[in-house]
Amino acid sequence: MSYSIVPFSLDHLTAFRDVFDSVARERKYLAFVAAPPLETVRAFVTRNMELGCPHFLAIAGERVIGWCDSPCSDKEGFRHTGYLGMGVHRDHRGQGIGKNLLIHTIHAAFKGPLSRIELDVFANNTVAISLYQKFGFKSEGRKRQARVIDGVAEDILIMSLLKEEFRE
Repeated sequence: MSYSIVPFSLDHLTAFRDVFDSVARERKYLAFVAAPPLETVRAFVTRNMELGCPHFLAIAGERVIGWCDSPCSDKEGFRHTGYLGMGVHRDHRGQGIGKNLLIHTIHAAFKGPLSRIELDVFANNTVAISLYQKFGFKSEGRKRQARVIDGVAEDILIMSLLKEEFRE
C-alpha cells in the first residue's frame, strides 16, 4: 500500500478527526472513547501549530490513515517536554506506518525545542510498547488500574525518551 507522511495541515482537519474517532471508538488504545467535537480538535491542533509542536499524518490517497503528534508544554519549566500521541486506523496496522510516523515526529521534536518526549500506554498494548522501546523509550512507572472500561481494569505505563537516548 502506498502512503505518505506529511506535516499536519488544517486542510486535513476533518479527516484527522475521523481517523482519531475510529481509533478511539475501539476503546483499546486511547484514553478517549470518541473524538472531541471538530472545533475542540481544531483548537488543539491550531495551538500545537502555533507552538511549533510536531504533528504528522499518514495519508493514503485522500484518506488520513494515521497520526503522530507531540504537543509541547507552554508551562515554565516544562517547555522542553512533549507528550506523544499516535494512532493508526485498524485496516492499516502492521505495515510500518506507526514506525514511520514515530520517526518523523521524534526527529521534528528533537530538532525543535524539545529534549524530552513522554507518553502513557496501556500495559496490554505490547505492540506499541515494543515499538517505543526500539526507539529508546524507557519505562518510568506504572499507574495500577488507572482505567476501568467495560468492566476491565487496565494499568498504564509511563514512558519517556530523552534526546540523547534516541536511537533509530
